[in-house]
Amino acid sequence: MKIKSLGIPFAVVAALALAGCSTPTVVTLQNGTQYLTKDMPKTKTKDGFYEFEDISGSKVKVRADEVATVREED
Repeated sequence: MKIKSLGIPFAVVAALALAGCSTPTVVTLQNGTQYLTKDMPKTKTKDGFYEFEDISGSKVKVRADEVATVREED
């Protein structure tokens, strides 16, 4: 019984700790389009693209030469 009562608070603390690890990032393209991401996008892949997931959950892949800036959200 004690293990069950300790499990719920532990799970809540673990979830909050994981949520604190993400780094919201703004990716701005050369044409002015901005994407807000949940976490820092993967750096340029060997085929020359940035890959990331925006806050709506959509996977985005853009050519590296189309990206103007990648910065952490304020």
